[in-house]
Amino acid sequence: MAEMAEPGVGVSVNGPYLTFRNIRYSVDERLNLCTCSGEEKEILKDVSGLMKTGMNAIMGPTGSGKTSLLDVIAGRKDPKGLRSGRVLVDGQPVTAELRLSSAYVVQDDILMGTLSVRESLLFSANLRLPRRQNSSSAKKQRVESIIQELGLQDCADTKIGTEFLRGVSGGERKRCSIGMELITSPSLLFLDEPTTGLDSNTANSIMALLHRLSRSGKTIIFSIHQPRYSIFRLFDQLTLLHKGEIVYAGPSRDTMGYFQSLGYQCEPFNNPADFFLDITNGEAIPTDNTHTEGKSLAALYQESQFCRDVTKELSHLIGPTDSVSMVTGLQPTYATSFFYQLQVVCWRSVLNILRNPQTSYAQLGLQVFFGLLVGLIYYQMPFTLPEALQNRIGAFFFLIINMVFGNLSAVELFINERALFVHENSGGYYRTSVYFLSKMSVDLIPNRIIPIFLFSGIAYYMMGLKPAFTAFLLFALTMSMVSLAAVSLAFLVSASVSSFAMANILIALPFVFMMVFGGFLVNLNAMLSWLSWLQWISIFRYGLQAVTINEMKGQVFTSAFTNITGEMYMRDQGIDYSVWGFWQNQLALLGIMSVCMSLAYVQLRRINRWK
Repeated sequence: MAEMAEPGVGVSVNGPYLTFRNIRYSVDERLNLCTCSGEEKEILKDVSGLMKTGMNAIMGPTGSGKTSLLDVIAGRKDPKGLRSGRVLVDGQPVTAELRLSSAYVVQDDILMGTLSVRESLLFSANLRLPRRQNSSSAKKQRVESIIQELGLQDCADTKIGTEFLRGVSGGERKRCSIGMELITSPSLLFLDEPTTGLDSNTANSIMALLHRLSRSGKTIIFSIHQPRYSIFRLFDQLTLLHKGEIVYAGPSRDTMGYFQSLGYQCEPFNNPADFFLDITNGEAIPTDNTHTEGKSLAALYQESQFCRDVTKELSHLIGPTDSVSMVTGLQPTYATSFFYQLQVVCWRSVLNILRNPQTSYAQLGLQVFFGLLVGLIYYQMPFTLPEALQNRIGAFFFLIINMVFGNLSAVELFINERALFVHENSGGYYRTSVYFLSKMSVDLIPNRIIPIFLFSGIAYYMMGLKPAFTAFLLFALTMSMVSLAAVSLAFLVSASVSSFAMANILIALPFVFMMVFGGFLVNLNAMLSWLSWLQWISIFRYGLQAVTINEMKGQVFTSAFTNITGEMYMRDQGIDYSVWGFWQNQLALLGIMSVCMSLAYVQLRRINRWK
């Protein structure tokens, strides 16, 4: 078997020195759903260690706590779960400014699939490099250097890929994810399971890339499950966990000798990484029990020289044991201004819409189809009774239903990009308000407003409604306000849940209740008093009343025996058909939209960043 790499060999510059001490992290587990009683499960149990310049691996079997440890020292864990602990970088507490020199690559490559590799890297550069110190040409040069460094030249202009668009390979996606974090030239790089989902050759190339980066003075810390030997030999430092406790921490080249000293013998040609996991899982039995004496692996490590060396160094760098503090959950700082972030994020959103025809063009085509359908069903409605009133009220109800339920697709907006938003927002790419406003402006105008005016222009004149152009404008305004109110409620649901199934239930229920109490299916004047309040939150009610006032006012309908004016009908229905009556319906729809949009923004800010 070839010799393992010497730790630190080839490192040209010393990078940051990360230390952590007495880390205890717990989560609450629900044991009884009826009584909501639960107990605390300790994930990390008084864990201490240090990470030096080079390749620092955190290994362990599934459920050992390796990802939790990585997240805690990277400041990515919910601080509510921390019971004790202190994390220092170069002997200094972790601050928001210090976190700018670090980067975190998540396990699942979270990228915008409609952008190319170069566009993704440029997006990161535009948002994370200060504009005063970096011109546009300097950012592009930085992107090109990253492409060269990561070997992405052949796929630089290839789209990342979506479910409808074939893109780059898994290894290229991973390198792109790493590249987006390397844009800021971080000296401290965290990676969660960087080889997950990759074949052995691709995984080997990714780890070789990280090894080359570590030789330029970077401290690279990563969790990994079961690496092949060619990967394992690249490690400088190894931290081995089992059930939330450290069973070994030290140079990776000394790991085999340490376990051999405890009586464990590795079979010839066995992968050391597999051998160490067999030991922690209890599948490897020591040939000489005199060294273990029935003690746990964690207890044996506590008695080892490796643990004493770490404790001595931590005492020198951190101080007394009782000096503990929790230093995670720091608010990210931003390298660029609010308006510049809004410009960059809106640019990406526009590209995403243009390259996703199933979301943008489909919405436009759907509205054209329904406009023609409604126009044909109610083509040139007569002014003779009873068809005149029946057809018009039925058409208005059908129009409002189309405006409301035609926007159910809006519930996908925040759910589809939830992981992307959490990752980028936590990483300091942009503010929550920037993301929210970009979605409001880019999604509402092309996907909601323009198709509605096209729908209105087709349906209005085919149905033979009032020919006056001002009447058409008021009709289109009403349709747009109904649509925006429905979209805002969909946005609120989308920002509140992460499941499509739950979102569909939560959005369908209020729409159905609004439809029932909208004034078409039930006479609002004859409604039970204890249910009457529901009409005041009905998008259907305000939309129906506004479009009815716009069309009926000034109209005369005839029959063989009598004439009925539109005012007579509206007075019988209890509709205020004055000018104020029309506009108060618009204000009510605006109020519903404003409240739902505001609550949607609040929900975005409350999304759990620590999942």
